[in-house]
Amino acid sequence: MKVMSKFDRKQPYNNLPLLPPKADIETKEILRKTISACRALAQLNGTLLNLPNPTLFLDTIYLQEAKASSEVENIITTNDELYKSFVADKKVENSATKEVLGYKEALWSGLEQLKTKPFITTNLCIRIVQCIKQNNASIRVTPGTTLSNTQGEVIYTPPSGETVIREKLANLEKFINGDEGIDPLIKMALMHYQFEAIHPFADGNGRTGRILLLLYLKLSELLDTPAIYLSEYIIKNKTEYYQRLRGVTENNEWEEYILFMLDMIEQTSAKGLERLNKITKSIDITAEEIKTRLPKIYSKDLVEILFRLPYTKRQHLIDENIGNAKTVGNYLASLEENGFLKSVRVGKEKLYLNERLLKILEEK
Repeated sequence: MKVMSKFDRKQPYNNLPLLPPKADIETKEILRKTISACRALAQLNGTLLNLPNPTLFLDTIYLQEAKASSEVENIITTNDELYKSFVADKKVENSATKEVLGYKEALWSGLEQLKTKPFITTNLCIRIVQCIKQNNASIRVTPGTTLSNTQGEVIYTPPSGETVIREKLANLEKFINGDEGIDPLIKMALMHYQFEAIHPFADGNGRTGRILLLLYLKLSELLDTPAIYLSEYIIKNKTEYYQRLRGVTENNEWEEYILFMLDMIEQTSAKGLERLNKITKSIDITAEEIKTRLPKIYSKDLVEILFRLPYTKRQHLIDENIGNAKTVGNYLASLEENGFLKSVRVGKEKLYLNERLLKILEEK
């Protein structure tokens, strides 16, 4: 193993090597793992594309990823609080929930931008972090940024100086959007390490970096809809995640890090597929039960609305032309009476919870 003598964790890492790395990034182990990760991702993608309405779960999926990614940074909110806040008209007061909703907005905004500008750029990264932080964040200009462990020891000092940071980002941008003949999943791992090592912002680097992973899966056409909770895997393997990043920085251990990232893709794809199948099965069961018990109100569109998010409200049904205010009010009351929904008050508003959906989303 080659130890990098130049690295000093207390000094700004201004000589962070540019991409692509000089190390062997296509070892037998890596290539073998790339095949299995790619297969798992393709299965998930195929299932999503075969859904009658592939966009049905998007809000739920993006909110779950937003919640998990924020949790990596110890920004904690509950599923219940999050979905209520997203659906209700009442202003969000919980700061953690606000940050999570900001992340969801940033992910959505990034995906929208890729439709017209299919590139990942420094400017896109800045827009994402501004959306997450809800401020005018930009490239770090103040020196003195360090990363410490829970004991307060400095474990890494990222590059310092706006010019240096922008040079590193320009190389990263060129690498992401160029064609080096590297497998896209390996490339995804390399770009993630590099972004986190550059650490271009005062705050929000981890969350921006994880959004870039999802945008890259879309950009490289590996996943038509980035319906995957990568951050869930990182939470479960948080210590190893940081160890692998440090292993590259301190000891040039690219293979171990890339294998970790490929395993993340494989495991989260399999988990995503399992969750998707559970939700579609629950939709089918619920549809049949409503047809049998409440045939007058049943429609495919109504059932889809109930599974778009764990919470719904009258306006959602009105917006989808299910009926006028009085009609949809009666529908929701009937659905509650028959155990399909449970109403809760948020401010002056009444929301309706689909407990079946929330239960599936809460499963670990």
